[in-house]
Amino acid sequence: MGAIGWPELLIVLAIVVLLFGAKRLPALSKSIGQSVRGFRSGLKGDEPEPKKLEQGDSQKEPAAKEAAEKKPDEPDAEK
Repeated sequence: MGAIGWPELLIVLAIVVLLFGAKRLPALSKSIGQSVRGFRSGLKGDEPEPKKLEQGDSQKEPAAKEAAEKKPDEPDAEK
């Protein structure tokens, strides 16, 4: 088996674009980068800096709290 070359990388990239869409790729790559950074800092034993809330994060936070506080209309477990 040979090494992975440019044609194979282009095929993988095309599949990723088809699965996630071109609009979601920047967010996906940012998330992967943060994960790799966190993994590396975890291996070194460094404490990560606290994440500052950005404008977009502060808008998402209340919605997440509301969703967590809502009670389901019907219980999931049947007796």
